[in-house]
Amino acid sequence: MNTDERLVSEITALGETLAGARASIERRFVGQHAVVEQVLASILSGGHALLVGQPGLGKTMLVDTLGTVLGLGTQRIQFTPDLMPADILGSEVLDVAPDGSRAFRFIEGPVFTQLLMADEINRASPRTQSALLQAMQEHEVTIGGQHRPLGRPFHVLATQNPIEQEGTYPLPEAQLDRFLLQIDVDYPDRDTERDILLATTGIDAGAAHAVFDGAGLIAAQRLIRQMPVGETVVDAILDLVRAARPGSGESAPWLGDSLVWGPGPRAAQALMLVTRARAAMEGRFAPTLSDVEAMAAPVLRHRMALSFAARARGETIEGVIERLLSDRIGVSRAA
Repeated sequence: MNTDERLVSEITALGETLAGARASIERRFVGQHAVVEQVLASILSGGHALLVGQPGLGKTMLVDTLGTVLGLGTQRIQFTPDLMPADILGSEVLDVAPDGSRAFRFIEGPVFTQLLMADEINRASPRTQSALLQAMQEHEVTIGGQHRPLGRPFHVLATQNPIEQEGTYPLPEAQLDRFLLQIDVDYPDRDTERDILLATTGIDAGAAHAVFDGAGLIAAQRLIRQMPVGETVVDAILDLVRAARPGSGESAPWLGDSLVWGPGPRAAQALMLVTRARAAMEGRFAPTLSDVEAMAAPVLRHRMALSFAARARGETIEGVIERLLSDRIGVSRAA
C-alpha cells in the first residue's frame, strides 16, 4: 500500500470513528449539531474552544460528555471573583520530615490534566485569567522558576456568560486569540427543545461512551495535519483573513472604519486546521470552500473588534463576517 492509499484508508477509518463519537455525544447533548461539530473540530485540530451562551444551555454538560467520549482525564475549575492563580496552577508547600529536615513539595493544580473545563471563565479577575496563558500556548507552566509540562493531549474548553451580565470581566485579546474557536451556543428551536425534554427527563437518560483514548486522539490530530488542502481553499483562507485587517493593503474596500483590529496569522492557521477536521468528520479526504464558509465565523468572531462608529451604526461582527464571506468566497467559487 503506497502513502496515498494508506492516507485514504486512515482518513476513512477516522471518519467512521468520528461519526460514532458524534452520535455518542448527541445522545446527551441533543439537537445542537453545529456546536458539537465545532467543538470536535477544535479538539481534532489540537486547539482550545470558548463556548459562549446564556446559563442553562448545556455547555457544562457538553464538556463533561466530551471527556467521556474522548477518553481523557478531566478536571473542572469553577471561576469566581476570589479565585487565585495558585488555585489553577498549584503551589509549593513546605514539608517537615520526622527528622526535622524541611523541603518544598509541589502540589499540582487542576491544570495538570488532559481536558480542563474552565467554567464561567469570565467571572474571574484578569490576574487569574492570565494564569492559563502559558498553559494554553506552550502546554507547560512555570512555577518557582521550574518548567512543568502538562498532560498530553491538553485542551481547555471554557464556558463564558455574555459580558453584559453583572460580575464578569472581559477576556483580554491575547487570551481570546489562544482559543482556536469561539462557539456561540444559542437557545434551541422548538423542535429541538421538545427532543431535549423527552431525552433528558425520563428514567433512562442518554449515556455517552468512550470512543477515543489519549493516544488515539493524538494519532487523529496527527492525521488531520496530513490531509491535503487544495490551492483554491488555501487562497480563500488567505483572502478572507487578510481582507478583515483594517488599514492593510488587502482589506475589503467597504470595511472603512468598521473594525478596530482584525485577525492575525493564527486565524489563518486555525481555519486551515478546522476545515480539515470538518472534512474528516464528513468522510471527505480534503476540505472544500463549504468548510471554509462553515468554520469562518467561529474562527474569526473573537479575533475582530468593532469600532465605536460601527456599533453606533448598528453593525455586528457576524454581519461583517457574512459580507467578507460573500465577497471573498463568492469570488473563489466563481473562479
